[in-house]
Amino acid sequence: MTLTELRYIVAVYRERHFGRAAESCYVSQPTLSAAVKKLEQELGVDIFERSKQDISVTPVGEQVIQQAQRVLEEAEKLKLISQVGKDQLTGALRIGAIYTIGPYLLPHIIPELRKNAPNMPLVIEENFTARLREKLKAGQLDAIIIALPFDEPGVLTLPLYDEPFVAVLPASHPLTQKDSIRIKDLARENLLLLGEGHCFREQVLEACPECRDANISGGAFHQTIEGSSIETIRHMVVSGIGVTILPCTAAGTDKYARRLLQIKRLKNPEPKRCVALAWRTSFPRPKAIEVLRRSITNSALSCVKYK
Repeated sequence: MTLTELRYIVAVYRERHFGRAAESCYVSQPTLSAAVKKLEQELGVDIFERSKQDISVTPVGEQVIQQAQRVLEEAEKLKLISQVGKDQLTGALRIGAIYTIGPYLLPHIIPELRKNAPNMPLVIEENFTARLREKLKAGQLDAIIIALPFDEPGVLTLPLYDEPFVAVLPASHPLTQKDSIRIKDLARENLLLLGEGHCFREQVLEACPECRDANISGGAFHQTIEGSSIETIRHMVVSGIGVTILPCTAAGTDKYARRLLQIKRLKNPEPKRCVALAWRTSFPRPKAIEVLRRSITNSALSCVKYK
């Protein structure tokens, strides 16, 4: 059994395809397949179930792969320990963020990181929570920024700040005349939401159950019109097709003049989400996590409440 063989089975687990796994490991597919088979024979178990259409992981294979990931991370720790004085703030940090956080938080924290850790560039991925979870577990990402709840064995989660939701409306909309509005008032409007897979969509619908099944009178549109991104939804609001609910940092007061777009607070209880940082307990660069956390809490986002 070798570390290389462990890397190969983790790659196959990640890619669910021997060819792509081989490419990611920079070896030929026959080389990788032979090494995986050799490891299975040595352990006396099948790690993967193979078919022409699919590759799945056996129950015992799941346990083997989880242990392989821990072994590989411990091997990385050995490298750090063996290099006395190794600077944990040198070298790329691979972070992930969900789509509704990344574009609005990262511009604030990157200047802080450049100041406090100039030799630690970021490799950034935006994705859905489920995909970021998988990549964090597989060791493809070092830390992720997500919205709670988030629970995963072997992962530490640190709440960072509470972020209220706000209503975003065309400037000519009658509701803009109110100082604040109730979230259920929006159930009677064309409500623009992100598509399936976005956790923020579910958080909005949880805060506004009336919005889930409401229909516009006359049936011209379904009340919940989907957009592919926050930016697309904001453009549609300005165009006059409907209203939306957004995290306050993504509301975009700087994107359009007030004559086109209005942002309104929602009445108590004010809907909100808790944004958090998550990383594996075995990650060998705790100082990198700390400087990332500090950069986020020093980011001075105007509408959030830091923990």
